Amino acid sequence: MAKTNKDVFLTRLIRERDRFELLINRIGFSRRLTLPGVLGKWSIKDLLAHVLVYEQYMADRLYEIQQGEPYVPSHTKNALDAFLEQYGYPDFGSPLLDDETPMEWVVEKYRSVSLEDVVTQELNAFASIIASLERMTEETIGKHNLYERIANNTYKRYREVSRDIHSWLVVNAPNHGNPQ
Repeated sequence: MAKTNKDVFLTRLIRERDRFELLINRIGFSRRLTLPGVLGKWSIKDLLAHVLVYEQYMADRLYEIQQGEPYVPSHTKNALDAFLEQYGYPDFGSPLLDDETPMEWVVEKYRSVSLEDVVTQELNAFASIIASLERMTEETIGKHNLYERIANNTYKRYREVSRDIHSWLVVNAPNHGNPQ
């Protein structure tokens, strides 16, 4: 039986996810995940929260598509504020949103949330994306350009975060700058 576009995409998404999880697991579930300085002042926990909110944004849009509810990006400041109030994260599809504001908001919101809770929420958001995608037809996926949208909010984020973490790991490796 020939693989569908959805099968190919799901395989890629899961492969990219596995790479991301392997990197996080390599660091270990430790205090290192909360140390600032991985990307500017942000920690790995902050970067995981960043991944979480983009995945939750995508999971919610997929749910809306399944329910036949249209998503309309926020085009006014009031609409942006209302979206944030309703969903608990910025409207990443809004043309009004700049690149820096969402990350600052994410870090502030998740500052007092435990690392364990961030990880649990992120895993749940990813599982929701997979479950929704598995239920959708190729026609629905194509109609809403979901492959690109999901990639932008999942594995393309994993790649960005992974590059930052790899760079940080190189600088913070044991014996860095201390040849033996």
